[in-house]
Parts: sequence; C-alpha cells; structure tokens
Amino acid sequence: MIKKAIFTRTPINTHFHILLKFSSTSSTAQASSCLADLRTCIASLQACAHHRNLTTGKKLHSYLFINGFHSSPFSITSLINMYSKCNRIAEALLVFDSSTHDHNVFAYNAIIAGFIANELPKPAIEFYCRLRCTGAVPDKFTFPCVVRACSDVLDVLGVRKIHGLLFKLGLDFDLFIGSALVHAYLKFGFMEEAVEVFEELPVRDVVLWNAMINGYAQMGQFDMALEVFRRMGEERIVPSRFTVTGVLSVFAMMEDLNNGKAVHGLVVKRGYHSGIAVSNALIDMYGKCKFVEDALGIFDTMVEKDIFSWNSIICVHEQFGDHDGTLKLFVRMLRSGFQPDLVTVTTILPACSHLATLMQGKEIHGYMIINGLGKDGDDVYVNNAVLDMYAKCGSMREAHLVFDRMGYKDAASWNIMIMGYGMHGFGIEALDMFCRMIEVELKPDEVTFVGVLSACNHAGFVSQGRDFLAQMPLKYGVVPTIEHYTCVIDMLGRAGLVEEAYELVSTMPIDANPVVWRAVLAACRLHRNESLAKVAAERLFELEPEHCGSFVLMSNVYGAGGKYEEVSEVRHIMRQRNVRKTPGCSWIELSNGVHVFVTGDRTHPDDCFIYAELNSLTASLLDHGYVPDI
Repeated sequence: MIKKAIFTRTPINTHFHILLKFSSTSSTAQASSCLADLRTCIASLQACAHHRNLTTGKKLHSYLFINGFHSSPFSITSLINMYSKCNRIAEALLVFDSSTHDHNVFAYNAIIAGFIANELPKPAIEFYCRLRCTGAVPDKFTFPCVVRACSDVLDVLGVRKIHGLLFKLGLDFDLFIGSALVHAYLKFGFMEEAVEVFEELPVRDVVLWNAMINGYAQMGQFDMALEVFRRMGEERIVPSRFTVTGVLSVFAMMEDLNNGKAVHGLVVKRGYHSGIAVSNALIDMYGKCKFVEDALGIFDTMVEKDIFSWNSIICVHEQFGDHDGTLKLFVRMLRSGFQPDLVTVTTILPACSHLATLMQGKEIHGYMIINGLGKDGDDVYVNNAVLDMYAKCGSMREAHLVFDRMGYKDAASWNIMIMGYGMHGFGIEALDMFCRMIEVELKPDEVTFVGVLSACNHAGFVSQGRDFLAQMPLKYGVVPTIEHYTCVIDMLGRAGLVEEAYELVSTMPIDANPVVWRAVLAACRLHRNESLAKVAAERLFELEPEHCGSFVLMSNVYGAGGKYEEVSEVRHIMRQRNVRKTPGCSWIELSNGVHVFVTGDRTHPDDCFIYAELNSLTASLLDHGYVPDI
C-alpha cells in the first residue's frame, strides 16, 4: 500500500530492463546514460525492491550518492523501501536517520512498513509516535501498518485509540484501514467490534469476507460463519480458495458431510481442487466426518503434496484408530522423500504406542534427537508422547530415562509412568512413583488414581487398593468415578473375592455400566461362581444385548461346569440375535515392519510358511504335555 502511495508514475517492469543493463555497466558514463534522471533511478529501485535484488540496489544507492540525488525525499523513501524488502532493515534505518531534511509522512510510512515487513512491530509503533510528535498527519497508508503492529504486540488500547483517530480524520471507511481493524479485532477475539467495522465499510473485498468466516470459525460460532458465507453469495462475491478452506474447516468441525460434499462440488466446478491447501482442507473434512476412504482418495489424486498433506492424512488414520494404516502411510511418506516434522512424529508415536512397535518408536525417537525436534526439555507435550510410547511398549527403563531428563513434568507425565509400571506388573514401582508425585507437591487427578488402582490390581495389592479408593475423596479431593470402581471390582474378582466385588457393585453410588458387570462375569468364570455369573450375565444382556463378549464369557462359565446343554443354548441365542464373536487379532513387529493377523487369516503372502511353523510348534507343545483349552 505504501508503494502505491509513493510510486505510481512508472510501472516496475518498464524500467527493469534498465536495471539489468545498469548492473552490467562498467563505467560511470554508461551508467549515467542509462539513468538520466531521478525518476528512472527511483523506478529501478522499485524493481530492486520487488525482486529483492540487493546487489544492484546498493549500486543504485552509490549512484544516487555520487550524483547528489540521495537527499531527495523520493530517493530516501525508495531506498528505505528497497532495503526493507531485501531484509536489511538496519540499512533502511540508517538511510532514514542520515537524511539531512525533515522527514515527511512518506518516509515515515516507508520505515514503518519496513519494520512490519521484517516482523518488528515495537519499532514500528515507536516511529508512529515520532511521526505524531512532528505534527505531521498520518495518512491512509500509515494506519494499516500501525494497526497491524499494535495487534502483533496485543496492544488493545493502542488499536482503540487509532480507531478513534480514524473516525476523527474520516478515514474509518477506507477498505485497507478497515481490513486492518477487522483483522486486529478478530485477533483479540472482539467479534462485535469486528462486525461493526465490517458492516460500516461501503466496499468489502473477498479477503474481508474470508476474515469474518475464519473469525467466527475460530470462536466456534459455526452458524455465523456459514451465514457470512451465505451473504457472500447474495452479494455476488466470488469465493476464493481461502473462502473454500475456511468453510470446509467449519463443516469439518461440525462433521457435516452433506454440506462438505456440496463445497467439494463447488471446488471442482471452480477448478480449485488443484490447490494443495484446498485438497488438505478436503482431507481434513472427510477425515473428521469419518469417511477415511474419501480422504485417502483425495490424497492419492493430489498431483503435488506438501508436509501438511501427509500430516493430514496420517492424522485422519490415527484419529480413526487405524494404527497399522497410520504406520504404513508414514513409511510411504519417508519413501516419497518428505522429512517428518514435529506434528508428524507426535501423530506417529501414539500409533507405535497402540501397536507396541518398540523398534519403530525408537527409530522415531532417534530421528527426533538427531534433527532437534522437541529438543527443548520443557516441551512437555512432545516428551509425554515419547514417554507414553516407551511405557506402552513395556520398555520402562527407556521411559524412566526420558522422564528423568525432562525439564518440566506435568501431571500427565507422572500419570504415564504410574500407568506404565502398573500395567506391566511393577506395582511397587508404580506406588513409589505416586509417592514421589505427592512429594513434589503435584496434585493427583482422576487419571492418576486409575493408574494407581490398576497397579494394585495387576500386582495383587488388594488392601492397598481398598485404602486408595477410600482415601481418594477424603485425603486427595478426587471423587471416585466408574473407572476407579471398575479397577477395584476387577481387583477383588481376580483375587477370588467375588462376593465382595458383587457387594461393591451393589453399594457404589454410581450405576454399574457393562464394563463393570463384564469384570464381575470374568471373575465368576475364573473362580467358577455360576450363580453370580447368571446375575451378571442378565444385567449385561439388558445393557448390551449385541455385545459378543458377554455371551462368550457365559458360555465359558457353563463349559467349565460341564453344562454343555446350556452352552448350546447360549450359542443358539447368539445365532438368533445375529451376534458374532469378533475374531481375535495379533500383530508382531519385525525388522521389515508390522505384520497383523486375525483368526484364520490367509491374506498374508507367506501364510503357508507361517501356518506350517505354527503347526510344528503346536505339535512340540503337545509332545510336552500341553492340553489346549478349547
């Protein structure tokens, strides 16, 4: 905007050939013939700024100085602009300060714009204050830069003061100034003020409409964002690619597949589908609407992909729970030559955690260390992702090393360690970690006690588990939830205290869910308590009539007691209700990747060799007295 205010006489391209000719000129005389007057020299400086040609810009500066043109207000402004665009703000400031004449508003505009272009908002505000002190009146090219500077430093009062001055000067209806105010108010989260400025502007371009859509979307006011989009259509404003990405983000948050597909049609109609940003937004929309295949279809048809494309499709698969697919996409990404960033690794690590792929998790951790990803010891989110991966993969030694090296630990860090030790049977270490957490005066939360009670469950610490459940509300101020009761009920059941587990289910202040009753039923199966098993099964059939696990457990209870007629009856009910047992799934991590298998799987390319080896192992076990439980 400042460039337009100062130099509108000569287009840049008209004099760029002179600039090139000058850069190859060896003598002062030849240079003088090419740059005969100040106007040509200024136009050439413009070209240097536009193309960021610092070398030629400095030659032009020398020419201006030798010929006495450097003190001209037009030369000063042009030089400041050129140095600023070439990211040499120190030289631009030197030109400004070395001027022997009083600075006009154009010079101030140039240096303020230079500070903004180089992401230096505070000096921009200081020079604006200096301009006001000179008595000169800022113009419509000053204010957009200053408003942006104030918004960058979150100076709400400064923006409000400028807004008042704009009203006084009659500049509040200018499109560029209004746009700057709208963006500033949206950044502060002042939606009402942004709407007021927006509605008062007599002319609104598509950038402003996009800003309003994104502003409402970021504040969670999706209906208002869509209302702005509808008004755009009424006022015949042609949506841009940025409009489409903003609206798609709204439909993604709302999980509105139908309208998302309608926008997809608009994208194809206008030819926006070739844009990477639009395709990334479509991937995100289909992913959040749980249409993973559609998201993958968009991804696969993209001619050009960036790191955001890969992160989006990887994140979609991980959020959908397709951990194996997540890792396969990660391998594809590496083979395509893309280097993972922090977003990639923090998405991949949970997949490694769920599949317990320790080798791949270690490789990712090593990659992070070598490339300095998350090198800040206080980046607790990244460190927790690494910590969780090691803990869930059972590598508690490495988890403890990461934990000890963390500069800052939050409650989640301690919870991961407690849960990790607990789930792998290290009950003493889990409780010791809990005591250390209390010692550093970090308040335990609900998740902490799920980990503590799970540790007591897996280690068989029945009395400690009872004590923790009783102390939670009194000593730690944490009200037990259904997850805590489930841990204790399962603990009692595993320890053979089935009647006591049933009593806790009956007396706890929370309604028992299917998970609680299934824990009771599993305990009854383990300790052959048929009478209580029937009670638990009846409750399960009422709460989850389609869940296969309840039928299978009850069938096993009858089978253990030799009641095969009852077993047949349970299986008959399953067939009547069309309840099918979910096939078991196993996976193994080898040097060439993760291999996933389900019961009776014949899809693996080496299935013949695998089953031959399994049959050989089974035969060896039978020879040694193993009797399979069928």
